[in-house]
Amino acid sequence: MNNWFKRNGIHFLVGAIFFVICFIYFTPAFQGKTLGQADVTGAQSTQKEINDYRDKGITILWTNQIFGGMPVFQIWAPYPDNITTHVISALKAIFPNPIDTVLILLFGTYFLFIVLKLNPWLAAAGAFAFAFSSYNIILLVAGHSNQAFAIAFFAPLIASILLTLRGKYLTGGALTALFMAMEIRANHIQMTYYLLLALLILIGMELYHAVKAKTTPAFLKSIGYLAVATLLAVAINASLLWSTAEYSKDSYRGQSNLTKNTKEPGNGLSKDYAYQYSQGVGECFTFLIPNAYGGPTYNNLLDQNSAVAKVFTDKGLAADQASTYALQISNSFPGLFTYWGEKRPSTSGPFYFGAVICFLFLFGLLIVKSRLKWWILGTVILTLLLSFGGNWPYVSDLFFNYFPLYNKFRTVESIIAVTSICFPILAFLGIQEIVNTTDKKVIFKKLKLTLYIVGGIVLVLIALPTLILSFKPSDFQQGITYLTQALKGDAAMANTVANAIVIDRISLERADAIRSLIFIVLTFGIVWAFIKQKLSVTLLSLALFGLIVIDMWQVDKRYLKEANFADKQDAQVKPREVDNFISRDTDPNFRVFDATQLEALKSDTFNPFFHKSIGGYSAARLKRYDELMDGQIMQNPPNHDVLDMLNTKYVITTDKSQNLTMQANPSACGHAWFVKSVKYAVNSDQEMQAISSFAPKDEAIVDQRYKKLIDEKQLDADTSGTIKLVSYSPDTLVYKSGATSSKIAVFSEIYYEKGWTMLIDGVEKPYFRADYVLRAAQIPVGNHEIKFVFHPASYYTGEKISLAGSVLLILALGGAAFSGVKKMKEESQKPTPEPKKSPARKA
Repeated sequence: MNNWFKRNGIHFLVGAIFFVICFIYFTPAFQGKTLGQADVTGAQSTQKEINDYRDKGITILWTNQIFGGMPVFQIWAPYPDNITTHVISALKAIFPNPIDTVLILLFGTYFLFIVLKLNPWLAAAGAFAFAFSSYNIILLVAGHSNQAFAIAFFAPLIASILLTLRGKYLTGGALTALFMAMEIRANHIQMTYYLLLALLILIGMELYHAVKAKTTPAFLKSIGYLAVATLLAVAINASLLWSTAEYSKDSYRGQSNLTKNTKEPGNGLSKDYAYQYSQGVGECFTFLIPNAYGGPTYNNLLDQNSAVAKVFTDKGLAADQASTYALQISNSFPGLFTYWGEKRPSTSGPFYFGAVICFLFLFGLLIVKSRLKWWILGTVILTLLLSFGGNWPYVSDLFFNYFPLYNKFRTVESIIAVTSICFPILAFLGIQEIVNTTDKKVIFKKLKLTLYIVGGIVLVLIALPTLILSFKPSDFQQGITYLTQALKGDAAMANTVANAIVIDRISLERADAIRSLIFIVLTFGIVWAFIKQKLSVTLLSLALFGLIVIDMWQVDKRYLKEANFADKQDAQVKPREVDNFISRDTDPNFRVFDATQLEALKSDTFNPFFHKSIGGYSAARLKRYDELMDGQIMQNPPNHDVLDMLNTKYVITTDKSQNLTMQANPSACGHAWFVKSVKYAVNSDQEMQAISSFAPKDEAIVDQRYKKLIDEKQLDADTSGTIKLVSYSPDTLVYKSGATSSKIAVFSEIYYEKGWTMLIDGVEKPYFRADYVLRAAQIPVGNHEIKFVFHPASYYTGEKISLAGSVLLILALGGAAFSGVKKMKEESQKPTPEPKKSPARKA
């Protein structure tokens, strides 16, 4: 055992360094502070009802807090029989957010580089380069925790697959199952999908070489282990995947229900929406020079020394007032932001891989002989072409139109997360090639060529930046027009300011280009010193590690500063006076419509903190409800009949003085009601048209497909019957009814057929959809208890499969560990061979 600790002591030292780095970089998190994350706030509002019930020890799988009501599968759902749930819980219990994710990024990538047979210090350098690439840090600041968590498992999953392909079937297969299960459990399908594209290229390349080298049987054996590992990972996440797949058909990303008067495509997302946040082709320069395109959209990069501020100081304004004007203009007028790329609607910062890494990546392309180089190059080319989206759509359009599931995702630039792991892999494979190659002359020639190419590009961007970059976005002239209007028609001043902004953009680019050139020269110098045998392998590795830490740390601190952290109590959302007034209503289930948020109704992260809202925040809202919002609610004015049928009890609006006020809605239909008549629609288009103007209390609009569930002979127009909600839980609602004849009841609850069961006096009965989104049913004569229960088989049966998969994973990992320990013991017990004796020399 002592020998084992000695052999692995350096790994423990590297691990300790990782912990120290996290402690220093994220010190406020260890002090109990939290990142001021907009998306986290949105998630908290979305989960309000879920968390209220969790605090009572109750798990709900349906929430009425947002968008009238929806399943919680893509919001928050417990998966207690999934082993990865407990792994995640343990990590979050030990480490404050976001340190758990960063540590997985560091250790997972370190594991990958060790599998690639790099020495520990080079592996540590590569791990830091990927973990602290700017996109990962920006994601953490923005609160995209699931996305960052999914990216964190890229490296260990690749490493496990490589182990399996190398013939370590049991260990590699078991680890592949574990990390694939964790990747899926991160529940960011888009990032997993992008990684799978890269893995398909890897498997295709390995197949080609297996056929070429006539090692197909070994390859097929490894594929068999990987297939079993994948099936096991899927089984472990059965409840998550099954419920998600089932819900996706009815979600916003599913097929449209309408064929007329709709702005949505028949299936998937609209191309314009999906291509938002497309990487600009020229913006790839930010991999090397972070501010090549002016940094984030909204920033404070222009101070009193900027060219824009100087325009105002030349007009006699004080320096502090001039810098304020410079910041206001550069953060208010599209086309005049310091950021001048084509990402729309905005960007939080560039993809910066590091000047050191970019230099070594090109160097690796020139010298690496491993076939992994071609996998990396193919993956980089594909991911970059797809990231361009609407800015260079030729490849993206092919995938969007023909590749399965690709049109379900937006923010296509995020595929560069896969690119960002490829760069350090090839960069350090290049360093490994230097270490293992004896012919240093050839290496030095390639090193000089790399310097000429990368250094030459950077020198041009310092001396003649406008030769390559325009520094003017497509909406530059539009920005000047808006500024002219703001300056009351002073076009000359507007043009002067705009030209000054271009000068400032050039200054930002040039400053970072000089910075990158310094790191390039230092990297060249370190590698040159090693080639000339002036540095040992250890010193080479430590020098590169230190240089990369300095490079990435400096740039990352532009996006994640101590100011981004706040005390937890400061992050709480404060209610308004109208919110306090509405909260006095003890009715357990009514909705609130905030008319002041009409245009932002689908991204409302405020109202759900306090009310069951007509709007909300979720990219996985129900498609049918989304169509209702577009067609009936987000109109000016909104359809009041639809608000009534949704039991909208209060409307938040403004008075003549633009002060916030609240109006009670006396015509709200309530929780449930009996209607006098039923009108049938032939399809969803006709149904949507019918509810544009109708009396929801008196009539129900029903798709004719449900006609067989209605016995019209037993119906009459008697209005003496009653139906009321007597018990409320989001996934269990109980009503009492009484009527002298059979009635059609409409329930102000959102229709979703996969999981809801209706019981009348304990006996399951059919129900159907009415008024486009609501539930309805025929209630027999007399007094009855009607209960709606949400109990989806996709979740509960899926959990049983998850439990079985989790047990199998534990056995697989245990078997791999046992096999490894046994092998170590066998090797340790082998007698050490005696050194051969030299033949006796003749006298």
